[in-house]
Amino acid sequence: MINVTKTFLPDKEEYIKYISEIWDRVQLTNNGPLLQKLEAELKKYLGVDDLYFCSNGTVVLQIALKALGVKKEVITTPFSYCATTNSILWENCTPVFVDIDANTFNIDPTLIEAAITPDTEAIMATHVYGNPCEVEAIEEIAKKHSLKVIYDSAHAFGVTYKGKSLLSFGDISTCSFHATKVFHTIEGGAIISNHPELHEKLHLLRAFGHRGDEDYLFAGINGKNSEFHAAMGLCNLPHVGEIIAARKAIFDIYDETLIWDTLKKPVQSPDISYNYSYYPVVFSSESVMRRVQKALLENEIAPRRYFYPSLNTLPFMPNYFSCPVSEDISSRVLCLPLYVGLLPEEIQKISVIINQNCCM
Repeated sequence: MINVTKTFLPDKEEYIKYISEIWDRVQLTNNGPLLQKLEAELKKYLGVDDLYFCSNGTVVLQIALKALGVKKEVITTPFSYCATTNSILWENCTPVFVDIDANTFNIDPTLIEAAITPDTEAIMATHVYGNPCEVEAIEEIAKKHSLKVIYDSAHAFGVTYKGKSLLSFGDISTCSFHATKVFHTIEGGAIISNHPELHEKLHLLRAFGHRGDEDYLFAGINGKNSEFHAAMGLCNLPHVGEIIAARKAIFDIYDETLIWDTLKKPVQSPDISYNYSYYPVVFSSESVMRRVQKALLENEIAPRRYFYPSLNTLPFMPNYFSCPVSEDISSRVLCLPLYVGLLPEEIQKISVIINQNCCM
């Protein structure tokens, strides 16, 4: 089976070397030396002031909302993974959906101001497939209306925008280091802020909100991660350059072999260095998408409807917001297999099946 993704694994002996160190120290978690080393290496790689390595890419969104004191309405995108919206709901905030741009698939900043109410406190936007939101426009709106900005940058590790890490924008950016990501720690995530006044609070919120054994400052959460996960990150980080290069090579083959008469994909900003995190294709209709999906599965190829459904349509949303562009694109999009080790002949096979079933 050719799956939509396959986890990159470093040399086993390199990982075992770190595991042996953990065994010798008998410190498995609680801000151990490998975790601190990984945080330092990530800050250096990304060029950010502060970063906290956490347990996953969802809890960091919750911590971000808590750290910024967001309690009411959050303007957000309907075209993302459900974790974006779930984090808002779990913090007892209200998601307010704004439709997406039909070209970039990111939140449409021209629609944000119309959605602002007296209860609006923040904007939580996703850099979809690692493609940057219109960060300047969002920042201008946020400043005008005194709103906080949180970027769900789960897909954006290694992406730079105008020479800066995409994770350095907003009041807070978060990232996922899940095993399916360009850079992974098996499970994991990070929270990044360039605001010094937030640094200690983020550190404490990740660790139950207390300093030492006696100073309990506020209600934090257990967002810590272990030495074992940090070890995987330390093994994988030196390989990020080659991982991105390998993914770009796969991108190039898809670009060349797919017939684009009836297909489209997101328009990328010209100001980025991309990480090639996903290869989404939007078909002319949902029926064509389903036909292609069925044909691929019959050939033991498993794409993914990523993202589907449009989050504004989930049955547990407190309010319904019409987002016709997101609802349309989410019904027609497939992410194609993309991972280090995917062979050129396999990519060719996938493209041939798509081309044949699009033209029927």
